Amino acid sequence: MIWVEKQRNIIDFALSSLLRRWGKNLALLAVYTIIVLILASIFFFTTSIKREASIILQGSPEIVVQKLVAGRHDLVPEDYIRIIEGITGVRNVKGRLWGYYYEPSTGANYTLIAAKDYEAKTGIVAIGRGVSKVLDAQKGDFMPLKGFDGSYMTFEISDVMSSESELVSSDIVEISERDFKNLFGIKKGYFTDLTLEVRNKKELSTVADKIKRLLPDTRPILRDEIARTYDAVFDWRGGLLIFIIAGAILAFVILAWDKATSLSSEERREIGILKAVGWETSEVISMKLWEGMVISLSAFLMGIVFAYLHVFFASYIFFEPVLKGWSVLYPHFRLIPYIDPYQVAALFFLTVVPYTAATIIPSWKAAIVDPDEVMRL
Repeated sequence: MIWVEKQRNIIDFALSSLLRRWGKNLALLAVYTIIVLILASIFFFTTSIKREASIILQGSPEIVVQKLVAGRHDLVPEDYIRIIEGITGVRNVKGRLWGYYYEPSTGANYTLIAAKDYEAKTGIVAIGRGVSKVLDAQKGDFMPLKGFDGSYMTFEISDVMSSESELVSSDIVEISERDFKNLFGIKKGYFTDLTLEVRNKKELSTVADKIKRLLPDTRPILRDEIARTYDAVFDWRGGLLIFIIAGAILAFVILAWDKATSLSSEERREIGILKAVGWETSEVISMKLWEGMVISLSAFLMGIVFAYLHVFFASYIFFEPVLKGWSVLYPHFRLIPYIDPYQVAALFFLTVVPYTAATIIPSWKAAIVDPDEVMRL
């Protein structure tokens, strides 16, 4: 109890000491908080977006087969379906028709998909909410699309997809298979790519190897490979953001290190007075340690809270230009809050511990000098 009461008195004195230099400490706290806010926002965003991607990919095909010609993606003939169906363990081999359409008037790229729901319907399309916004078009309006031969085909918009699916459907235009082939000039019996399932999930790689041996001009892509690609892309974008703000972070580190490892004449005089009135060296170090912990912990906690609000409630407005890239139809969606405790712990040790520890050395140097000599400096 005596130790606790002693520490409480030291904390009271440390807080009053910080308040006496409130201007400098408030400026340091503000910059410190902003740095933690930026770093925590990057960690929160990359972790959450990768988790969202993994959830979405759970519903994607286990294996996608593409045909390559001279290293470029080419149409897959229908005969390939029968060859792949002959591989033991393979089921539900299907051909997909999809492609990109550039709209010069809006500068946007649409993703056109031949949907099974529209097999018996021609002349109509269903569009994503992003397409609807950029065209200012609603259900019942008409949408012209330029075909491969330069002629225009006009489609009636039969539906605008719900906002709940905007993350995956923002730039989508669903169309019938017949209209898709007429628009892009694709012959009967050809597909953009093939999808398939494998009964034993442990044999995915084996089946992919068999497809490559039977059809050397194809490229089987596993769902896990797509997930790893997404992880790499979002890690790269997070690293890019850190690189962009590296100068600001370095300037703060130099400022904080200089502030933590050096004492002003006022602080030296204060330590000399404390030593003169009977404070022990350990008590002086403890007082400076509490000062450092108050600043660094306050900055860390405020930075974490602000980063949480920024990413999960303010739609990460500071990162939007980097994340949108060239996309015109970038979907507006709210991430599901998810925090990795390991990343929070790593951020704590990277931001709080170094600053707090750095305050000990100059305090110890000033505390072991004769009080009269310290006060004369």
